Amino acid sequence: MMIDSLLKKRNMTKYRLAVEAGIPHATLNDICSGKTKLEKCSAETVYKLAKALDVSMEMLTESGIRAAERERSFEHGLPDYLQHDLDAYKEGLKTNSSILDCLWGELYGSINLAEISEGVITPEHADYLRQKYLWKGAEA
Repeated sequence: MMIDSLLKKRNMTKYRLAVEAGIPHATLNDICSGKTKLEKCSAETVYKLAKALDVSMEMLTESGIRAAERERSFEHGLPDYLQHDLDAYKEGLKTNSSILDCLWGELYGSINLAEISEGVITPEHADYLRQKYLWKGAEA
C-alpha cells in the first residue's frame, strides 16, 4: 500500500501520521489494512493525509499509484553507464559525499548522452531523472 511505503520512507509511525494529519488512528488503521479504501474516504481525509505525508492527493489514489509505478520504472532498465552514475549519485546524496558536484556532473552528462546522443531514453524519461535528482535531489 502506498501509505505504508511512504511511512517507511519517512521513518514515521501510523500513530504519528494520524496525529499530524488530525484523523483518528482507527481510520488510518482501516485504510492501511484495506478495510477502508482510500478512494472511498472524504476528500478532507485524503487531503489531510497527503499534506502530512507531503505528497499530492493524487499520489495516494489509484491513479497516483500507477503514476508512481511508471516513475519507478524510469529508474530501472537504464544503460549501464547511466545506472552506474545514478547509483553513485544517490549514494553520494546519502553519505553527503565531498565529491557530490562531480557525481552530479557525471549523472547530468550520462542523462544527456542517453537521451540526445544515443536516443536510448525518451525526453520525458530524461526530464524525470533531471527533475528528481539534479534539480530537486540536490536539495535533499
